[in-house]
Amino acid sequence: MPDNAHARAVPDSADARADAPVIVSSDPASFAHGVFAERHPALIARVRSAQPYGPEQHRALDALLKSGTEGVMEPLRDDAPDREQWAAWDRGRLGRSWYDAPFLWAESYFYRKLLEAVGYFEPGGAWQGIDPFRPFKLAELRTPEAESELAALDRLALRPEAEQARALLHGSLWGNRADLGFRMVAGGEGAADGAEFPMVADDSEVLWSLLPAGGPNKVCLVADNAGRELVPDLLLVDHLLRHEYAEQVVLHVKPSPYYVSDATTADVVDCLRHLKQAEGTAAAVGERLWADMASGRLTVRAHAFSCAPLPYAEMPDDLRQDFAAATLTIMKGDLNYRRLVGDRLWPPTSPFTARTAYFPGPVAALRTLKSDVIVGLDASAVAALVARHGNRWRTSGTHALIQARR
Repeated sequence: MPDNAHARAVPDSADARADAPVIVSSDPASFAHGVFAERHPALIARVRSAQPYGPEQHRALDALLKSGTEGVMEPLRDDAPDREQWAAWDRGRLGRSWYDAPFLWAESYFYRKLLEAVGYFEPGGAWQGIDPFRPFKLAELRTPEAESELAALDRLALRPEAEQARALLHGSLWGNRADLGFRMVAGGEGAADGAEFPMVADDSEVLWSLLPAGGPNKVCLVADNAGRELVPDLLLVDHLLRHEYAEQVVLHVKPSPYYVSDATTADVVDCLRHLKQAEGTAAAVGERLWADMASGRLTVRAHAFSCAPLPYAEMPDDLRQDFAAATLTIMKGDLNYRRLVGDRLWPPTSPFTARTAYFPGPVAALRTLKSDVIVGLDASAVAALVARHGNRWRTSGTHALIQARR
C-alpha cells in the first residue's frame, strides 16, 4: 500500500451536515480496503481454528468469507434478537457491496455477521453466548509480558503519586505497551524518551485539571480492548478511585463480542480475577476493584449502542444522559475515536473541540493511531509527520494521542 494512500471517501447523504467525506473501502490502495481484503479473511481463518466448531459453523464462515470478498451485505437471520435494531441502523446500506458502504458501518456489520456465522446469537444453540475471540483474549493474560507488566507495579508504587498517575495514564493509552509506559515515567531499566513511540498530541494536563482530587467526580471510561489492554485501564480506574480523582467510575463495555478484542463484561471479570491471582501490588489492586464493584463505586454498563455502526453524535437519549452526568468521559482506543469525531477524512488540523462540540460533557480521547481519522493537530506537526513517515503514521499504531475538551 503506498505511503500516501488514504481511504477513498464519498459524501454520505445520511449525514449531509458534515463537511468532510465519509470513509469507504473501495479504493484498492486504501487502508480501509486492506482491512476487508486482507485482515478479515485472516481473522476468519483464526476464528475457525480457535474453537472446535462443527460443520454448520464452518459452512457459515465459508459463506461470510465469500460474501466479504465478492458479495453484498445480507440481512440478519429472521430469528436474530437484534434484527430490528440493525434494520433501524441500516438506512439503505444492506444489499450494497461491503466496499461501497461507509467503512465504519460495514466493518461493524462484518463482526455482527461473524457472530451470526458461529451461532453466538442462535436461540438455544450449542454455541449461543460463546465468545469466538475469547481464546485470543485469555492468551494475552498468560504471557511473560503480562506478568512483567504486573510486576512493574511494585516498583511504580514506590514513586510519588503524581508520577504514578502519569504512568498509569500512559499505560492505559499504550495498552499492550503498558510496561513501556510505566518505565518511561518510573525511570527504570529500559526507560525510553518517547522518541520511538511518539505522541502527536498530549492534553493530559487538561484531562487531570478536569478531575480535581477530592471532588464529587464521576468518570465514564468507555473501554476498548480486553486482555492486556483492559488491565491497564483497570489499574488507572483503581488509581482514580483510591486517590479521590473520582467518587464513582462507570466502565462502558460491549454487550457482545466485537472487533476481535473489544472488552465485554466477561472480559472485565477475567481481568479482575487475573489481578487478584497475581502477587504484590497487582493483587491489592484486584482486591480493591472487586470491593469497589460490590460497593457501587465501580459499575459496568453494556449499552446496545456500544456495538452500533454509528458515530456518538447519534447516541440515544439514555446514553447521552449518562455522559452528561459525568465529570469526564474518557474514550479509549481507535474505534471509539472514530465514533467520537466521525469516521471521515477531516483535515487533520480540524479542531478536536469542534468535532466533539455535540458531546454532552467534558470528554477526553486516549488512542494509538490505527486508522486514517485524525483531528486536532498543529499544521507544522502534520507536515513533520508526513515528511518523516508518509501517511503510515495514521495507521501503524506507533503514534498516540491524548486529546481533551472541557
